[in-house]
Amino acid sequence: MAGALFARLVAAAQRDWHRYTRHEFVLALARGDLPEPAFRRYLVQDYLFLLHFARAWGLAIYKSETLAEMRRAQGLVAATLETEIGLHIAYCRAWGLSEAAMAAEPEALATIAYTRFVLDRGLAGDRLDLEVALAPCIIGYAEIAAERMADPATRRDGNRYREWLDMYAGADYQSLAREAMAALDEQFARRGGEGRFPALAAMFAAATRLESDFWQMGLDAAK
Repeated sequence: MAGALFARLVAAAQRDWHRYTRHEFVLALARGDLPEPAFRRYLVQDYLFLLHFARAWGLAIYKSETLAEMRRAQGLVAATLETEIGLHIAYCRAWGLSEAAMAAEPEALATIAYTRFVLDRGLAGDRLDLEVALAPCIIGYAEIAAERMADPATRRDGNRYREWLDMYAGADYQSLAREAMAALDEQFARRGGEGRFPALAAMFAAATRLESDFWQMGLDAAK
């Protein structure tokens, strides 16, 4: 069954997963009453995060064992550098944030914590470790947006954050998340085995907590 490993990882980290996917930052964003300083802080740090995200996929090329794996990672590097970062910059511009201003901002501790965790897991482990560490971000955003858009409490009309929800709930990103789930299954079949599951589950739970801290970092900017 596609997404089997991801479902098991979520089940093993259920409490952490709910704290992440239903964090007050996300719920307030869906209601449309998230304070703007919180969202702006998030946008700036997400720009800095994306730079490390591209580095992580570059590392995935090195950690690949087949040409097909290398091509998938290379495609994700290109998509991040040539498309996703560009779209993020354009979106941030609409919020009055320039690329130069974002690039000049120091990384928040929450940004450092999660990005370095991902890179460390990728350097110390294999391609499976790297993709499990990235899964709360890649697949988590798709799950969060889909859940919020299905929630009657979500404000659709007049919600200044609706575009963010639409982006991650949209067909393109949902397809990317499904591909990431399938890749986890493929990696686990070739590089895994049940003996690895406890360590992978612990890594996934830690990455999920670090993602929750990323939301909290944004929310704290409004205090």
